[in-house]
Amino acid sequence: MANSPEMRASDGDRDRVAAILREHTAQGRITMDEFNERLENLYKSKTYGELAKLTADLPDVDLRHLPVKASAAQKPAQQGMHSGLRAAWSAWAAASGINWVIWLIVSVTAGDLIYPWPLWVMGPWGVILLVSTVFGNNQPKST
Repeated sequence: MANSPEMRASDGDRDRVAAILREHTAQGRITMDEFNERLENLYKSKTYGELAKLTADLPDVDLRHLPVKASAAQKPAQQGMHSGLRAAWSAWAAASGINWVIWLIVSVTAGDLIYPWPLWVMGPWGVILLVSTVFGNNQPKST
């Protein structure tokens, strides 16, 4: 279905037009004053017809087939460890650190180094995480 001039425009449509205006400003087709004026009108626009008026005097403008730059939410996740696995390692590190602090406090107050029991907390949990990291599919899911 073709977009009629009366059809409501989305934020993505306005972003496309803003990109067009920036490009034409960079190419010298419109001045900075014209750009600022058009940009102000752009964000007041509600329909495709109003958006088309802002670019009517510029060459090769088709509002329906212009790419929109990916927003922060749409950008692919950073390469690396899956966020769940990263959170698991963080929890392991935090719990290990707390256990070692408790062990140190008990050892200092007892006046002697006691058995290093935090190793029993860290060891099995750490081995499971290590195996999951090395052999598991820890890449972020692509949407």
